[in-house]
Amino acid sequence: MAIPIKNSRNSYGLGSIALHWVMALTIIGLYPLGLYIETLDYYDPAYRTIPHWHKSIGLLLASLLIVRIFWRALTVQPAAIEQSRLLKVITHSVHMLLYVLLVIALISGYMISTADGRPIDVFNWFQVPALPAVVENQEDIAGEIHYISTTTLVSLAGLHALAALKHHFINKDQTLTRMLGMHQETRT
Repeated sequence: MAIPIKNSRNSYGLGSIALHWVMALTIIGLYPLGLYIETLDYYDPAYRTIPHWHKSIGLLLASLLIVRIFWRALTVQPAAIEQSRLLKVITHSVHMLLYVLLVIALISGYMISTADGRPIDVFNWFQVPALPAVVENQEDIAGEIHYISTTTLVSLAGLHALAALKHHFINKDQTLTRMLGMHQETRT
């Protein structure tokens, strides 16, 4: 059975599933790439290439985030899985915190990359212009914020994944299968 593009009241559609997993895998890939950038010196052959990839993928991720926010606003959200009120509040808070951390990471990454006033080339397809520096030592301050926000984001995403596995193997509910596109609609 084909997965519908849009969400229903019981399950996620292909649009939400694809956005979730493409963004999750991109974030997971960008984090070690960013850590690797910190080890490069000026004479390393990857000194120009790896940061270029990191910035380009980061800006594409920002575009996907905008699409995801609009998609979420324009499509119905599946009903929450039955759980205690406290767990519902925690679940909602974690999801919102993941979004906030991603926004902070993306903005701080942009501020690092444009602190010198140069635009960012996105895979040499187009340029994203730089805004004037906001603070003195912008690159260093934004770098600290970027590291803290991305480390927190990846750590929280790991807990999010563990919670999904707990729901699947311990609670035996549909939380994980809905986001994998394996949940079948129940027809009445």
